[in-house]
Amino acid sequence: MFGYIWQYVYTSFLRYWLKWLVRQATGKCELQRICSGYKQGATRTTKAEYSIRSSKNKILRGALETSKDKLEQRVDQIMKEKNVKPQKDPLFKESLHVCLLQITGYNSLYITVEDLRKEVFSSENAEHEAMLLKLWDLLMPTVKLESRITKQWGDIGFQGDDPKTDFRGMGLLGLINLVFFSENYTEEARQVLSHANHPKLGYSYAIVGINLTEMAYSLLKSGALKPHLYNTVQSTPELQHFHQLYCYLAYEFDKFWVAEEPESIMHFNQYREKFHNIVQTHLQDPDVSLTLTVRSKN
Repeated sequence: MFGYIWQYVYTSFLRYWLKWLVRQATGKCELQRICSGYKQGATRTTKAEYSIRSSKNKILRGALETSKDKLEQRVDQIMKEKNVKPQKDPLFKESLHVCLLQITGYNSLYITVEDLRKEVFSSENAEHEAMLLKLWDLLMPTVKLESRITKQWGDIGFQGDDPKTDFRGMGLLGLINLVFFSENYTEEARQVLSHANHPKLGYSYAIVGINLTEMAYSLLKSGALKPHLYNTVQSTPELQHFHQLYCYLAYEFDKFWVAEEPESIMHFNQYREKFHNIVQTHLQDPDVSLTLTVRSKN
C-alpha cells in the first residue's frame, strides 16, 4: 500500500519539481540529459519513452502516436517546446528522432504481427497454399509430396494429414515464421528438423515452431522485446526483425532441448517454460541482443 502511495505522490508531484530543479542546475531538460547521458540503445530509448509517457505536455505525449513520416517535424516541435537550441546541443535532434523511431516502430510492429496472427490460413488462398508447399520443399528437397492432404506432413512435425488445422492458434504468422527460418537459414532448419525426428529426443518440429511463434508474439505484446529490438535495430523495428527473433528462438530451443535430454515429449510444457524463463532473463539485461550467430542466406 505504501508503495502505491509513494508512486502516486512521486509521479503526480515530486517528479515534476525534481525535473525542474535539475534543469535549473544543468540547463538541460530531462530528454536532453537522457540523450546525452546514455549511448544509443535500450537504456536510452526506454528512459526516453518513460519520460515522454510521464509528461503532462500534450506535444510530448503526442509523439508516441505520430506516424513515421511526421516524426522529424514532431521532434522540432518538442525542441521548440523545451527551448532546446540546436547550436548548444547539436546531437539532440538526431538522438531523439532515433528514440521515437524505435518507440513508434515497436508499436506499429505489434499491430502488423497481430494482424498476421489473426489472419486464418485458408486452403482456398493460393498464396497460403504456395507458402505451405514451399515449406515442404525447403525442408524435404529430396522427397516429393504425394498429395496435398497426406500423412507425410507428420515428417516435418504437423499433427494431422492437413496442416491447416495446426495454424489455428497463431494464424498465418505461424506459417510465415516456419518458412522464414527454412528459407533464410535452410541448413540450420534442416539440422533442427533432424534433431526433431530423433527416435528418442524427437519432438514435433512444426508444432513446436508454432508454439515458439506464440512465445515470440507474447514477448512482443508484453513489451519484453523492447530491450532486444532497441539494441539491435538502429531505426524502425520491422516485421523481418520479429522473424529474426523467431529464428533465434527456434535454433536456441533445439540446442536447449538436445542438451536437456528430456525423458519424453510429454514433458514438453515443463521444458518450454524453463526455456521461456531463460529468454526472459536474457531480456532483463539492458544490453541484450538475441541474435542468431549463424549467417543468414540473405
